[in-house]
Amino acid sequence: MSGNGTTPPRPYDRRRGLTAGATGLAVTLALGLSSLPGGHAAAAQDPAAGGVSSAAAVTEDQAGTVQAATDPQGPEQSGFPSAFGYSLTHPTAAPAGANDWSCRPDAAHPEPVVLVHGTFENRYANWAALAPRLKRAGYCVYALNYGAPEAAPLKATGDIVASAGQLASFVDRVRAATGAAKVDLVGHSQGGLMPRYYIDRLGGAAEVDKLVALTPPNHGTTLQGMGLMARAIPGADVLLGVSCTSCDQQIVGSEFLTDLNSGERTAPGVDYTVITTVHDQVVTPFASSYLVPAANVSNRTVQTYCPADTSDHVDISYDPVATRLVLNALDPARGEHPAC
Repeated sequence: MSGNGTTPPRPYDRRRGLTAGATGLAVTLALGLSSLPGGHAAAAQDPAAGGVSSAAAVTEDQAGTVQAATDPQGPEQSGFPSAFGYSLTHPTAAPAGANDWSCRPDAAHPEPVVLVHGTFENRYANWAALAPRLKRAGYCVYALNYGAPEAAPLKATGDIVASAGQLASFVDRVRAATGAAKVDLVGHSQGGLMPRYYIDRLGGAAEVDKLVALTPPNHGTTLQGMGLMARAIPGADVLLGVSCTSCDQQIVGSEFLTDLNSGERTAPGVDYTVITTVHDQVVTPFASSYLVPAANVSNRTVQTYCPADTSDHVDISYDPVATRLVLNALDPARGEHPAC
């Protein structure tokens, strides 16, 4: 997809400095590690290596979703390139501040926050800045990987319906651990779209207080737009050509989107916030991320608050204006105007 008509796509490698060699590494890990004998157990990281802060005992829950009993945490990052690079060799890492299963919500932040990554991403690459920011703000923060084998760094490529089931199981685990009746969800791209299926079809309406979605493809993208997303993340172009069920489901006019958007349903008890950028090269026009206006729907664009903001689809979860809008959506009573 060629952009929104005003801003042409910017080459990812030149802008972010990811080397071409990362492509081969990503493909090797994504397509190779998951098929190795004992690959899941072998992927657990040594806490003394690579900056991982705790050991990972890998278990499998009743839904068949592999989860770490004690999730290894990677370091806080300031941008997507460095976080993605780290996640290539630490595919089970959780972002700093996330998945403290002893955390108990307080009166000021009663809902735990569950972070949901996007297509071709993972929980660490997407949330290595926002997770610790939310933790410092006083939230209990959790992040899952979904839609791919545990050892594969490029995730969220599987069937969205199945991924929504994984999210439902993870939310149940968070609610059981924290004692919270409901959670707040913050998602990027597919991670902002997929929770709508969980809310609408899998009982999530009774378990979710807020959904905050960064650049979600609520009304789909074109195959060209999905191709731009794949080229932005080393190795994803190979997966797109091999097997990416969720990619087909996010294309404009797909059976999945047609069904999900029939009647433009939003759950009355859930508050929805959509946060977009005019420089989105994947979901175009950017306003197609928006949900139909309603009393419980807020549609936001970062350039409304900071016209010079250059964040795009891939890096919006690291953008300070978008971060402020997320915090405002989670706690409107303590909201602040974003600073440029």
